[in-house]
Amino acid sequence: MDTPLRLGTRGSPLAMAQAHMVRAALIETHGMADRDIAIVTVKTTGDRVQDRPLAEIGGKALWTKELDRALGEGEIDFAVHSMKDVETIRPAAIVLAANLPRADVRERLIGAADLDELPKGARVGTSSPRRAAQLLNLRPDLSIETLRGNVATRLAAVESGAVDATLLAAAGLDRLGHGDIGTGIPVETLLPAAQQGAIGIETLAENDAVRSLIGAINDPETFHCIEAERALLYALGADCHSPVAAWAHIRDDVMTVHAELLLHDGSDRIALSAEGPPPNRLEIGRNLGRALLDGASPAVRALFAG
Repeated sequence: MDTPLRLGTRGSPLAMAQAHMVRAALIETHGMADRDIAIVTVKTTGDRVQDRPLAEIGGKALWTKELDRALGEGEIDFAVHSMKDVETIRPAAIVLAANLPRADVRERLIGAADLDELPKGARVGTSSPRRAAQLLNLRPDLSIETLRGNVATRLAAVESGAVDATLLAAAGLDRLGHGDIGTGIPVETLLPAAQQGAIGIETLAENDAVRSLIGAINDPETFHCIEAERALLYALGADCHSPVAAWAHIRDDVMTVHAELLLHDGSDRIALSAEGPPPNRLEIGRNLGRALLDGASPAVRALFAG
């Protein structure tokens, strides 16, 4: 290849680890040389602003807009994202071309062996409305404190005693070589964020050559589950302020989607599931979203625009 393909990514340690995973998959699948794919780091607003929750300063687009710009202006050929950081409505010119196989979707508790072992009034650091609402639903006595930053920053906050505990995605910890840190929380206890554990690769819709190249490393099962979860989010009208959790999986040719909506203080919650054949994944996600809104209390329903 005369000119290397340019893979765009954020510069955080986790983003770089994920970019190298995508690069390795493309090299192995297509028999490329290392020089054929160059990793280009793009600084995002989400990386620069670390002292406030994302919902206060622009939401998930803070992770994607600079990479979107780089794609549109021809600075990169494709971009790698943690799917849970990708907003539901994307620019028409950009397409999700592939997902790598999904990793562990669970949350991992840092600072205690179990949620029940946290002392009364324990300070749990998170900036996620979903995590805060879920924790307060299970343990109304907990004190939720805003905690942002990369994985190392959040681990250090627990180590230093700035907070008593925090929750981190198991997939991110594993990808950074921290598989031995924290305790995995069953999905039956804490349903993950929609799209958690999935890596996505986006490119321009009109770039057929790159779409074909990336498509060769797509994991269809992960891709279909992500489509279902995104259809659910779209039906809900969910945004970065919305306490919503969702997880789709396929077993024995049946897709099941679990989802829950909560009030921010955890005092109200609705949880439902739906299933059907994977080819109906968009319908399953949309219908589940509508059923949740129909069954939710007015207070919960008011948090969603669907």
